[in-house]
Amino acid sequence: MKTILFVDDEFDIVTVWRLLLERHGYTVLTASNGGAALEQIRMTRPDIIVSDCMMPVMSGPQLCAALYDTPDLRAIPIILCSAAAEIPAQPNPTIEYARKPLSFNTLLAMLERMAV
Repeated sequence: MKTILFVDDEFDIVTVWRLLLERHGYTVLTASNGGAALEQIRMTRPDIIVSDCMMPVMSGPQLCAALYDTPDLRAIPIILCSAAAEIPAQPNPTIEYARKPLSFNTLLAMLERMAV
């Protein structure tokens, strides 16, 4: 099954999502901010990234921009999540957007569609 990197600064959210996704057969890596995620991505090259927008150190949009600026990481599909009404548009066409709160079924459907 696919490896997902889940990036969020809220420990409880990361823990719950990781457990649910692992139950559905995904390998789940986690990071608490975009900077830590970027290091993890360079080491492990996940199949899909699910990232919150607002985080310390490096935000989700900043992480997306850094990935887009790195040609060998540009093609990794990303789901960018936010509780805000508007999520800043990114130049990377592989980004999907999701509004929080996000149901598990919605996330699972997005992952299944993107994991092709």
